[in-house]
Amino acid sequence: MTTVGFLGSGQLGGAIARLAVQAGHRVVLSNSRGPETLADTVAELGPLASAATVGEAAAAGDLVVVTVPVKAFPAVPAAPLAGKTVIDTCNYGPERDGHIAELDGTSLTSTELLLRYVPDAVPVKAFNTIFFKHLLSLARPAGAGDRSYLPIAGDSGPAKEAVTAFIESIGYGVVDAGSLAGSWRQATGTPVWGTPYGPPSDEKGRQAGEEAIRAALAAATR
Repeated sequence: MTTVGFLGSGQLGGAIARLAVQAGHRVVLSNSRGPETLADTVAELGPLASAATVGEAAAAGDLVVVTVPVKAFPAVPAAPLAGKTVIDTCNYGPERDGHIAELDGTSLTSTELLLRYVPDAVPVKAFNTIFFKHLLSLARPAGAGDRSYLPIAGDSGPAKEAVTAFIESIGYGVVDAGSLAGSWRQATGTPVWGTPYGPPSDEKGRQAGEEAIRAALAAATR
C-alpha cells in the first residue's frame, strides 16, 4: 500500500484518488480552501481517504500528486516535498495562468518551471494527457487486452519506476517519454494530449495502446 498525497483535489486529482483507493492505496487530499471542504469527497471515497492541509498532504505522501493551475506553482510547499517523487499533472494554459514567457517559448517545460519552486523534489510528468472521465472509464486490470497507456517523463530512473508502479496498479500501462526537457511532447495541444483516448464528448473514451501513444509522441513538433 502506498500513501498518495494530493495537492489539489479537482476533477483530475479526484479521478486519480478514486482509482488509487480502488487499488488499495491510501490517499490524503488537500486543496487551497481547507480540508473541511473535502468532507463529502472523503466520505464518498471511504476509509482509505482523508483530508488535510496542503502542507500535511505533501508531508504524508510516499508519492505526491500536484494537480493545480500552473499559476499556483509558487504556493506549492517546497520543504515537505524535499526528496519525494512528485507527479506533475499540470497543463499550462495562458487563458487561465496568464502568459509565462518561458512557457510561451521553448526554453522551459511546465514541469521544469515547477522544479524551480520545489528544487529538492523529484518530479515526473504524468496524467496530463487524459480527460478525467476517460481516466476513470478506461482503467483495466493488468493483462487485459484493451489496457490503455499513459506517457510519463522525468529525469530520475527510480522516480519513474515508482510512478510506473503506481500507474500500473490503478489500471494503465506506461510509455517512457524521456526527460523533463522533452516533456513538451506531451504538453497541451500535442498529438498525445487527449486525442488518442477520444473526444471529451465521448465520456467512455477509447482504448489507446502502447504503439498509439509512442506514435503520438513521435509526431510531436515544436
